[in-house]
Amino acid sequence: MDPIFLGYVGVGAVIVLILLGVPIAFATAFTGICGLILTRGFTVGEGLAGIIPYSMSAHYSFSVLPLFFAIGFLAMHAGITTSAYNAARIWVGRAPGGLATATIFACAGFAAVSGASTASTAVFTKLALPEMEQRGYSRVLAAGVIAVGGTLAALIPPSAILVIYGIIVEQSIGALLLAGIVPGIISIIVYLIVITVVVTIRPEMAPRLERTSWMEKIRTIPDLAGIVGVVGIILVGIYFGIMTPTESAAVAMFVIAAMALFKKIRPKDFAGGMLETLMTTAMIFMVIWGVMTFVRFLAFTGLPASVTDAVIALPVEPWVILIAVIMMYLLMGMILDGIGMMMLTLPVVYPAMVGLGYDPIWFGILLVKLIEIGVVTPPVGLNCYVVNGIRPDIPLQDVFRGVFPFLVGEIVILAIIILFPDLVLFIPNMMR
Repeated sequence: MDPIFLGYVGVGAVIVLILLGVPIAFATAFTGICGLILTRGFTVGEGLAGIIPYSMSAHYSFSVLPLFFAIGFLAMHAGITTSAYNAARIWVGRAPGGLATATIFACAGFAAVSGASTASTAVFTKLALPEMEQRGYSRVLAAGVIAVGGTLAALIPPSAILVIYGIIVEQSIGALLLAGIVPGIISIIVYLIVITVVVTIRPEMAPRLERTSWMEKIRTIPDLAGIVGVVGIILVGIYFGIMTPTESAAVAMFVIAAMALFKKIRPKDFAGGMLETLMTTAMIFMVIWGVMTFVRFLAFTGLPASVTDAVIALPVEPWVILIAVIMMYLLMGMILDGIGMMMLTLPVVYPAMVGLGYDPIWFGILLVKLIEIGVVTPPVGLNCYVVNGIRPDIPLQDVFRGVFPFLVGEIVILAIIILFPDLVLFIPNMMR
């Protein structure tokens, strides 16, 4: 059998297995092992399948992932997240849609100590949604704000998904994390504009809160110390080359752990944070093992190189292919989770995009933004399902209704990233 044809068969088999409900880790691992045996023979294929999980997970850069997860879960269990939300509520609660605005700011703060989109969504569904309901906010608006706010964890450093992208395509993780800063800020601004427009058109959806004094606002500043400290350690350490991303994450983890102990976190909550860190890390590593086995099989078939040559040879402008890739990811985001989608497609898509002249750091930010959109897009918007899973009394269709105005904003953000790539690249370029 022609190796390239066998590669296409493998891709088709993975898609079919995923549509049948097989977890992506098992679907890719099974297909990859079978493909390696078919292309390299049983003895060699079996040997490769056995060494790939270790060789990939022993990568030094991967050690940053559990540290990022631990920072987020400890911040949540120690009440640091709650303090940040209360501070945001006091500072901006009086503005139109003030609680929704405070939730976006608090989600951005949690993103700066977490890096996990679903964790952020779960935290604020429990924390912010009851507060908004109590103040008379529309459930539709409240649920939509929380689902979209959770996506900020994918862009704002530290971002687990940017780390995984950097490892897969062998790009600087530090440069990727720094590149996410400006698009993250742009996303926050656009979300706030969307909230303002929605509550201006329908003010009954978001009643205004009572005024707070400047003294009350000033008292909340210490509550932000933990998040500001973690962000400062990670970004300053990476930007000035003082520490690697892993080292800066380790120092930030120490700071958060010290703050948690200072706040007298209960042993039960501390253990819960560590257990959630282990579970999340294990889940991601399983996906990595399976997908990397599958990727190695594709490399032996020659499919990625064949697709790259074919795409580069197309008689169309590079922007036409870019738009096609964007549409592909938007459609895939409706049925696949972000990490699985990225790891499945990058071995084929990434070489083609770089071959067309697109910057790999810029493309990584664009891809993560597309993944953000996917986690709030029906029918499988994962963040929307998280909101509905924690609050089943809010119908899933209402969550998607709440997200819809923000999808218009996401199109604007995508356009900015595409038309002004220097906004993404100028901080990493300064680091270089």
